[in-house]
Parts: sequence; structure tokens; C-alpha cells
Amino acid sequence: MPIYTAPTQDMQFVLHDVLNVSASDIPGYDEMDRETTQAILEEAGKLSENVLAPLNPVGDEQGCTLENSVVRTPEGFKDAYDQMREGGWMGLDADPEYGGQGMPYLMGSAVGEMFVSANMAFNMYQGLTHGAYSAIHAHGSDAQKATYLPKMIDGIWSGTMNLTEPHCGTDLGLIRTKAEPQDDGTYKISGQKIWISAGEHDMSENIIHLVLAKAPGGGEGTKGISLFIVPKFLVNEDGSLGERNSLSCGGLEKKMGIHGNATCVMNYDGATGYLIGELHKGMRAMFTMMNEARLGVGLQGYAQGVVAYQNALGFARDRLQGREVTGVKNPDGPADPIIVHPDVRRNLLDQKSFVEGARAFVFWGAQMIDASHRKGDEEAEAMISLLTPVIKGFLTDKGFETTVLAQQTLGGSGFTREWGLEQFVRDARITMIYEGTNGIQSLDLVGRKLGLNGGKTIMAFFDMVKNYIKDNAGDEAFDRDFLEPLKKASKDLQAAGMYFMQNGMKNPHNALAGSYDFMHLFGHVCLGLMWARMGKAAMAALETGEGDQDFYRAKLETGRYYMARQLPMTGTHLARIESGAEPVMTLDAANF
Repeated sequence: MPIYTAPTQDMQFVLHDVLNVSASDIPGYDEMDRETTQAILEEAGKLSENVLAPLNPVGDEQGCTLENSVVRTPEGFKDAYDQMREGGWMGLDADPEYGGQGMPYLMGSAVGEMFVSANMAFNMYQGLTHGAYSAIHAHGSDAQKATYLPKMIDGIWSGTMNLTEPHCGTDLGLIRTKAEPQDDGTYKISGQKIWISAGEHDMSENIIHLVLAKAPGGGEGTKGISLFIVPKFLVNEDGSLGERNSLSCGGLEKKMGIHGNATCVMNYDGATGYLIGELHKGMRAMFTMMNEARLGVGLQGYAQGVVAYQNALGFARDRLQGREVTGVKNPDGPADPIIVHPDVRRNLLDQKSFVEGARAFVFWGAQMIDASHRKGDEEAEAMISLLTPVIKGFLTDKGFETTVLAQQTLGGSGFTREWGLEQFVRDARITMIYEGTNGIQSLDLVGRKLGLNGGKTIMAFFDMVKNYIKDNAGDEAFDRDFLEPLKKASKDLQAAGMYFMQNGMKNPHNALAGSYDFMHLFGHVCLGLMWARMGKAAMAALETGEGDQDFYRAKLETGRYYMARQLPMTGTHLARIESGAEPVMTLDAANF
């Protein structure tokens, strides 16, 4: 059976040595001292290690079952859900006005990583609820917030998002679900939605569906879409549950992974719905939920890499195979552990350097979200908007790649179910697809986000990197190992942006054909910046001689590995971008 160990030490390093959260001027961050964050992380770690992780293979083997429109979750899921509720974890970063604990989004992200690594399919139930909570909190009326949010924060009720239909996914302007207005101000919702995660299950008393539908008078395309609250059970004025709404689960998808999560076909047959936000402005409200979901999926990508790496590392330390070419390392055994072999070490360092860099990237992004929401920082809001497709696309691509590398570390054992690596591979694969495929993320990045604020935001990113390099130069080893590679990578990113400006206008294919490479190029630069910041913090800690010196030395060496072996990939991506559209578009469709 696979194991999971909560990486609390590394999380504390990022929070305090790198981001220096307790000294931040973001409201609420002054309460995030080392002792407080340690206590929260340790408790979340215990729940992850002792409750959620053992259920992960159970959920994979048993899956969910549907009988007479009732979905049963795997054995043990309901008890684990109740423990999450009782511990207050579902409302950790929710508004105290409605029963939440009011912690920063950053702490929710740190705890969320543990829950995802331990049991991704299980965590999706509360993850979707959090997204629905956020949409209602941002766009709902006072009455809607009072009705739904307290019980969603508590976990008594859960939530979903309903976008996709059998004939359309990304192009939501094609949806056919209808919303017919009623005399009492409600709407009758009719249509079918597919791939609805946590659409029906037995762990909460009510499920609050957020459903995109078209009401009369909205016109064609996305401009005619509205968003509706459609509860599984109608809610009486006193907050008690009323009659069952006219909706049902029509089927469960048979999937490659995340078997423990119920992925439903949802049928709405004149169900009662309540408009949330403005009529025909549903996409604005839904994107509150979708943007949060995209950041959460980026977290899922690297979090699966975290647990896969842990298991690969344990195997590599124990598995005896062959002898190290320069001399025996395990003279008392019949062979050396495979971790001594250069190619196995390369494999493990690819994994380690990615997941640790990705953690810092996501935590930094979460800090920007807090700056935006808690103190109205418009620059932070613009920056995280720019980086969202990078976080979602790059981290899930590389996260899946990391699970495959971890599986490879185990050789034939990795291909068997006993060791659990093949489940991590299967579960991670969906992260590259849902909440907007990674191809869509790259198009969003190049087609929309680069031009954000007239290009001022991407220029602000370049200035941020440039100023970091300037402000931290002076140490020969740090300059050589971290700042020079970061400078080169940043110049590659700027050159790619310049290519799009010079060639994309006259032929948009030049930009679109290079968009995926640009997303990865951008992702590498972001991780390079994170590793430079982590390397600087590790060097400072080593100079003091205090704390876990082995940890800081390992951090520094891992950062050097990333800068030397991974960051140079920016040059490859730039070369592909500058090859233009011709290699991609020349071949006639009939000749593929």
C-alpha cells in the first residue's frame, strides 16, 4: 500500500523563510506566526495521513455506485467526511460572518495540498463546495448568502458547478439548458449536464447546484447565459429542507481515474432555480468559481506529484539492484540501493525539484489572491489573473509527468496496483483536461492574458524578475547558480513575447501555434524565480548555522539542479515558438 507523509517542514519553509507571511501587510497575515501555522499543518497532516490516505486505494477499487438515482460513495468516505466537518476544515478560509474561520486563502491552499495528496477523489467533494460557496459569496443576494452559505461552510450541504452539456464543453455559448421565468420570481430549469463532479452522493443532506442556463431575451452565445442556484432539496423559509427538486442523476461516468468521486450526468426536468447575480450575466458569476477551480486544479497536479515522489523515493532507498559504477556503496548487502545510480537520481531530482518549486509557486499565487481580496490590491489581482493559466496548465502537465517518472522509478512494480503508483498516474491525468484543457489555458494566456491592462501586467512581471536579480546580486555562487540562469530564462520569455507582437498580428497562427510552448516557457521562469527565492532563503539559513542544516543544504542543492537541468528548457520552447506557424499549419488536414 502506498504511503503519504505531510510535508509540513517544507510548507513552513515556504511560508516563513520565503514568503515571510507573518511580516506581510495583508490583513490577517499577522496572525500567521510559525506556531499557529505549524499547529494547523500538523493537525491537517494527521487527518491526511491517518484517515484520508488509507481510503485512497479503497475509493479507487470500489468507486461509486448508482441505484434508483441514489449514489453511494466508497466505504469509509462518509465517516471521513464527517471528521472533516467536525474539525471545521471545510470552512477554514471561509467568511466568519457565515460560520467560517476566516483564515487566509493561503492556509486553505496549504491544507488543501495535503488533502489532495492523500486522497484527491475524496477532496473533490469539499473542493467543489468551496467553489460554489465562493460564487454565492461574491454574487449572491444577502438572502441567498444567509440561506446557503452557513450550511455549505459547515459541510451539512455540499455544492457543484454545472457547465458542460453533451454537445458542448469549452464553447458554452452553445448550451441548450433552458430557464423559464415563473410568476414568483423563480425559474424552471430544464436540460442535461454531464461530467458533474460530486453531482450526487450520500455524504451531505443537500447539494446546491450552480447551473448555467439560458433565459428568454438573452440573445445568442455566452451573452445570453445566466447562473442559477438549483438545490437538490428545496429550502423552506425557516431553513429546513422541503420537497425534492425536479432533478436527478441519470448516470455515472466510468473513468480512467478519480473513481472515488461521483462524476454524474445530471438531468433537470423543470427544476426550481433561483437567479444568482444579474440576468444574462451568468458567465461573470461562474468565472468566480472557475478561476478558483483552475487554481485548485493546478494544486491537484503537483499534489499528486508530491505523493508519487514520496513513494518513488522510499522504493529507491530500499530496492537493491546492481552496484554503483565507481565503487560498492552497500558492502553488507548483495547489491546497492538503486538511489546510488545516476539515472535514478536524475529521475528523482526531476520529481523533487518540480514539486518543491510548484509548491512555492502556488503558495505565492495564493498570497496574491489574499492581497487582492483582503486589501484590494489591484496589481496583485492582475498578476494572479495573468498567472492562472500558467498555474493550471504548466503544473498539471508537469505534475502528470512527475507521477509517470515516479512510476518509472519502481520499474515493473510501478505497473502493478499493489504499489499505488499507477493510481496516482491515472488520477493526475484528469487535471490536464478538466476546468479547461491545457490547450485552452495556453490560448487564454497568449490570446487574452498577455494583453491584460494593455500589456502592463506582463511587463510588471518582467520588471519583478529584473528587480529581484538586481537587488540580490553580489554573491558569486548565488549569481552563478541562480541569478544568471534566471536572467537567461527571463530573456527567453521576453523574446517569445516580442515574437508574438511582431508576427502574431499579421498571422494569428504564429501566436496560437506557439501558445503551448509559451505556457511552459512561462512556467519554467516562474519556478526559476521561486527556486532563486528559496535558494536565497536556504543560503541565509545556512549562514546562521541554526535550524535543520541538512534540510537547507538539500534545498540549495535541489535548487541548483533545477536551474542547471530544467530551466534551460526555456531555450527549447523559444526555438519552437520562433519556428512560427508553418510547421504546424502546412500539412493538409486530409493527409494527417
